Amino acid sequence: MATRRKKPKVTEKILPITESKYKLNFKHFDLTDKQKIFLQKAFDEKTKIMFIAGPAGCSKTFMSVYSALRLFNDDNDLDIFYVRTIVESADRGLGHLPGDVEEKFHPFMMPLTDKMQEILASDQIKMLTEEKIISAAPVNYLRGANWSNKLIIADESQNFTLKELVTLVTRIGKKTKMFICGDPLQSDINGKTGFRTMWQAFNNKESSDEGIHCFEFTKDDIMRSEILKFIVNKIENIPKIKNI
Repeated sequence: MATRRKKPKVTEKILPITESKYKLNFKHFDLTDKQKIFLQKAFDEKTKIMFIAGPAGCSKTFMSVYSALRLFNDDNDLDIFYVRTIVESADRGLGHLPGDVEEKFHPFMMPLTDKMQEILASDQIKMLTEEKIISAAPVNYLRGANWSNKLIIADESQNFTLKELVTLVTRIGKKTKMFICGDPLQSDINGKTGFRTMWQAFNNKESSDEGIHCFEFTKDDIMRSEILKFIVNKIENIPKIKNI
């Protein structure tokens, strides 16, 4: 009588859980209720783009940078890309700046550097920069880019034209999230801003269902100083500025 051939024993190979290569240590700070709501949107995996509006000092850039760093900390396959225009915020500019593109753009990265210093220790900021986990470029260098596995922070977006904002949002690829920050009261491009137009186009339930959200901070959310709340309130009531 033939004996039945025994089936080989199959054992499941259990792979060890590996820790992320980079683990950031965040400084402690208290968040407002509004900021906590912002983080819920930012961390939602369904969220693809957030348009963030609000006056100076209300934590638009801070919350975007903080969210991006937290998301990177949870998934090291992502990297962070900072975008803004090279429009100066004064009626008279400095003129020609020496150096290559990176050197010319360096002064415009100061808001990113400032926010990172509020959130992380200097050695971790240095590591993120040297490892090219965080990089930056002006908006006019985006044509042809295809962004996957990226966390995009578009700062001072009230200085983007509509064409530049269209170029920005159409770079989005798989596993990419965008934070587009703007303050309509501080546009430096003489009424050519496309930020308000994009806000109006996507501030609806249909866009929200697709993961595109419009999130607004107000002067009540200003964190920089109490006097700034008073200043912004006065500025908002200047007729010429209200009609920008």
